Amino acid sequence: MRIKRICDSVNVFGRIETDRLDEEDVDETIDYHLSNEIRDKCRELVLDNDKLRKIMEIFLDNVHRGLKRETHADSIVKCFPTYVQDLPNGTETGKFLALDLGGTNFRVLLIELSGEHFEMKSKIFAIPQHIMLGSGEQLFDHIAECLAIFVKEEQVADQRLPLGFTFSFPLAQKGLTKGILERWTKGFNCSNVVGNDVVQMLNEAIDRRGDVQIQVCAILNDTTGTLMSCAWKNHNTRIGLIVGTGSNACYVERQENAEMWDDVDMGSGKVSINLEWGAFGDDGALDFVRCEYDEDVDKNSINPGKQKHEKMISGMYMGELVRLALERFTKEGLLFGGKGSDMLFERGRFYTKYVSEIESDPPGVFNNLREICEELGLKHASEQDYINIRYICECISRRSAHLVSAGLATLLNKIGEKKVTIGIDGSVYRFHPHFHNLMMEKIKELCDPSIEFDLMLSEDGSGRGAALVAAVAARLYNQNSRT
Repeated sequence: MRIKRICDSVNVFGRIETDRLDEEDVDETIDYHLSNEIRDKCRELVLDNDKLRKIMEIFLDNVHRGLKRETHADSIVKCFPTYVQDLPNGTETGKFLALDLGGTNFRVLLIELSGEHFEMKSKIFAIPQHIMLGSGEQLFDHIAECLAIFVKEEQVADQRLPLGFTFSFPLAQKGLTKGILERWTKGFNCSNVVGNDVVQMLNEAIDRRGDVQIQVCAILNDTTGTLMSCAWKNHNTRIGLIVGTGSNACYVERQENAEMWDDVDMGSGKVSINLEWGAFGDDGALDFVRCEYDEDVDKNSINPGKQKHEKMISGMYMGELVRLALERFTKEGLLFGGKGSDMLFERGRFYTKYVSEIESDPPGVFNNLREICEELGLKHASEQDYINIRYICECISRRSAHLVSAGLATLLNKIGEKKVTIGIDGSVYRFHPHFHNLMMEKIKELCDPSIEFDLMLSEDGSGRGAALVAAVAARLYNQNSRT
């Protein structure tokens, strides 16, 4: 009988499958089955709607500051114009290339569009360590060589194809085809690239070869790719979101509000804005909802004091936040009879995938959790420990979903359209079993009730989206050349 009551309580909190309860109802339900001490100590991880609405107000002010020329330099949320003005309208046709560079491997894609027909081929290429640490010329020569190999294999080397370039490193974008590298990340340290236009460097490498005809016609990041990928299928898409290893978002803004826009061409009157919202709170604005686990994660990260919003949300940090809570409660004698394990106390050892696996078990079933505890040297964990651990995971993943939802509700209200689709990609959203439902419910509570929205999982946003940016650019060029 006790097990049945536990099942019901966890079901209400974690799965949102029954009638929705407010925070007080949830606490009262779980209090009957959960350790009182664990529940009380996890209250700091629960963001009620009053706190979320305060976060929305602060975030909106940050967005306004990022958009305005006079406050942009000091703004935490940068709101960079991406120079992507037009979304796919379904009339794009032809073959397009995409290059997706963001790590030690990169992909080259060939995409063919015709009405609603979509065909994609791709190949992954490696970047050797010596090239990652060599010169910029070596890097782009290697990329150009791989592009040449791909187009020859696909028998399109004799065609002049537009290419969209997803470049997932910090860029100061100066136009649709101009992006200045601000700094290298992810283990790269190629010389003579920082401060230079990476599109120009790629074009020069292609020209040095002289054996392929490729026109780099757009550079973008993965949020814009996600927006474009979903907009091709759903023309109401106005927001692109990444919730994976990191987190960021972009949205469609009226061009007149984007004061950092430097292009004389007004185009559609709209422009996609790259928020770089991971930095939200770096000025202390989120300190009223941050806790000791957030401080610990930040202090021990490679970039202390930076990306504080992202560190409360994304997959790179979620597992460590849970581990820190488990470590604390174990040392306080509230878990595992006060006896932990070397692996539990090892930084980074509780993986974010564990959170998804634990919450994937049906309520009251702990198969995945039992295996994870054994893997961590916690074979002595009791069923009461399992209940407590799942609750801690739910608190932290739920907080992540609610922080994302507050940002999206702010953007929906700002955009002001009555029907909006949000395109989403990233491992947390894709694999966490309840993230979608948590977001749907919370956005509905926080945004203008007259706005109808939906969440759409992006299919290969960073690759497909890059090709679609190239396709739209080609469509507009052809239109303009005929007038």
